[in-house]
Amino acid sequence: MEHEQLLNDLYEAFGKKAISVVETKDEILTVFVRKENVPGVLAKLKTGFPRPFPMLYDITAIDMRAYHANGQRPEYPFILVYHLLSFERNCDLRIKTGLDSDFPEMKSIVDIWPMANWYEREMYDMFGITFKGHPDLRRILMPASWEGHPLRKEHPARATNMPGFDLTDHLQEQEQDNLQFDPGQFGMKRQSEDSDFMFLNVGPQHPGTHGVLRLVLQLSGEDIVDVVPDIGFHHRGAEKMAERQSWHTFIPYTDRIDYLAGVLNNMAYVQAVEKLAGITVPDRANVIRIMLAELFRISSHLVWYGTFAQDVGMMSPVFYMFTDREKILDIIGDICGARMHPNWFRIGGVAQDLPEGWEKHIKEFLDYFPARLKQYDKIVMRNRFFRDRTKGIGVYDTSEAIEWGVTGPGLRATGLEWDLRKKRPYSGYDQFDFDIPVMVNGDGFDRSVVRIEEMRQSLRIVKQCMDNMPAGPYKSDHHLSTPPRKEQTMYDIETLITHFLNETWGPVIPEGEAYAGIESSKGQYGYYLTSNGNTSSYRTRIRTPSFPHMQMVPYISKGYTVADLLSILGSVDFVLADIDR
Repeated sequence: MEHEQLLNDLYEAFGKKAISVVETKDEILTVFVRKENVPGVLAKLKTGFPRPFPMLYDITAIDMRAYHANGQRPEYPFILVYHLLSFERNCDLRIKTGLDSDFPEMKSIVDIWPMANWYEREMYDMFGITFKGHPDLRRILMPASWEGHPLRKEHPARATNMPGFDLTDHLQEQEQDNLQFDPGQFGMKRQSEDSDFMFLNVGPQHPGTHGVLRLVLQLSGEDIVDVVPDIGFHHRGAEKMAERQSWHTFIPYTDRIDYLAGVLNNMAYVQAVEKLAGITVPDRANVIRIMLAELFRISSHLVWYGTFAQDVGMMSPVFYMFTDREKILDIIGDICGARMHPNWFRIGGVAQDLPEGWEKHIKEFLDYFPARLKQYDKIVMRNRFFRDRTKGIGVYDTSEAIEWGVTGPGLRATGLEWDLRKKRPYSGYDQFDFDIPVMVNGDGFDRSVVRIEEMRQSLRIVKQCMDNMPAGPYKSDHHLSTPPRKEQTMYDIETLITHFLNETWGPVIPEGEAYAGIESSKGQYGYYLTSNGNTSSYRTRIRTPSFPHMQMVPYISKGYTVADLLSILGSVDFVLADIDR
């Protein structure tokens, strides 16, 4: 019903000739809009539309020049995709437009959504799409000296397909020159009327940046005038890798995106493939997925909790919390055979059934951990110095969070109760009893409170999984599930052939496109997959929460001190591989 109402509202606002509906395999209404009309349509959808779409959730592109399905060539060489989110409607809207050149141009929408800045830079970097009117159109993930645009189809997917690399003295000097920061390039002045500004590098090798991240600070004394993040040091081309891996063999790569979130990475990816293939997951597999996902949510939050306490001057908590995280990773290892990167979810279910005695270790942790959280409240959250370093620091409200694409605990800390597990239950979350923690001040302290309470709610969910684990298969019987269960592979030749083909070439996923999003530990995380009916993805887009969250850091850091910046960074809770992919 919501789709019908939304489509009627679109027709009424823009006319039936201005938009055309595109068929997809997911639940997101997708419409095609002519290139010249896109900025006006987006502006009206944001503010002048009934029950509007205030959040620009993602921008991506697809190089269609190699797309061949059903014997038809695509009309446009490139497709640009805008993904919008309406909280009032509780639905998404996908706007697609065609770009009719091999090196296309598009009008920038940074004047509509400031968060479009980094997304348009990424499309320029990866696809060579020029956004007219963009205030700072330059590479964002690749080095300035990189030749070509990696997500274009003509760009090699492997280093072995590229010329050998030789770091000559001249090239090394050139690369060092490229890393020199020029304030004038960013419109920054070196002096004010009464003082000189200082420019300070923080990172890319600094413990407070939680990874290879470089922040260039413009300072007036100790006060931050501006911040320029320099990302891309951790870029590994995960989206490009998906084009050369089979649907099945890409699963281990997903573990390495938010490398602290484990199977949460698997969950978003396999659910998108399952939508494309029309696969229904058995109840037991869904509950197993939820149980492990919530254990990893706690594990990820423990890493944040300990390192954040360390960022603001505490030493002991990080050792206590990492010890407790080890208990979770031991459980994961007992079940999956691996700890941080379990690679355990499969298309249609999970890799194996739960081992005998799995309940014992989980029950021990459920009995042990609540008291530890109370202890951490005493040594961290009630600590006067921690409160002084986090209360009123890095503040933003709900409207600002939406404007910059903030999701997860950072959004809920502003007072908006938005969690996909409740708003759009997936994998059976609607069968569980848990609450959504919400705070109101939107500062570093409230973001901390939300994450800590989320750990308690995750314990509730894990206990319900343990007490109500359904019987039945742990994997779908669908012929595209990969791989089929071993006990079935020797009974008839058809199943054996399917097993052989799925193990060697991988399943052939039907043509179409689908997005699956989940509530990960750091915010909304998802995969937008395009299939042309082959054994690998034609285009894989990974929408991560850390990318927009890091883009917002300069906005919420101005006017604070250098010491406050480290508190702000810790309260955001980002992962570099999640930013760079």
